[in-house]
Amino acid sequence: MRYSWDHMKLYHYYDLKTGPFKNLSDLSIIEAKKVQERLRQDNIGFASKRFDGYMDIRRDLEQKTRKLFIDKGGKPERHVPHYMTLGKCDWLLEWYRHPKSLTIDICSCDPRAISFTYGDLFPTMRYVDGKVYRKQVYTLSEIKKIVEEYGLPQEWNKDGKLAPERYVEVQVWSNRILRKAMNDNNIK
Repeated sequence: MRYSWDHMKLYHYYDLKTGPFKNLSDLSIIEAKKVQERLRQDNIGFASKRFDGYMDIRRDLEQKTRKLFIDKGGKPERHVPHYMTLGKCDWLLEWYRHPKSLTIDICSCDPRAISFTYGDLFPTMRYVDGKVYRKQVYTLSEIKKIVEEYGLPQEWNKDGKLAPERYVEVQVWSNRILRKAMNDNNIK
């Protein structure tokens, strides 16, 4: 399948009440675990279903991802990424009580500040099933080839019954990209 990369957008999904780009990884591990526990107790969205060791594993995966991205020439400005998807993924709207999304054109992003995994970071880096995109972090030029070969998971696996990957995840390593996305979507 051929994709129009000049018109490809990155999407960020969030709850209207908390706002975009709220990131547990920006908090201390103690604070992040407190927030996670509060979400679990209040049964708020998808995040309330995460297991106890989630934050420890997430931090480890984020640091591995950062290192792999740097090894490929990436220039992350942040120590931890913010998350978006490559293309639209309506399934993620189900994660929130008051769902909202914002977009940014991929061509307006510095490619040295965005990395990609074919699927969510957790299954991509942890599943062992022999798929070529497991345990891989991609640059923009590399993910284009993978998507051209395999398509966007949100198109071929909308209900999640075929595999754990439901979207291409974008790790955003620059606050400048986040500010531009907020400005482009008229969010203060």
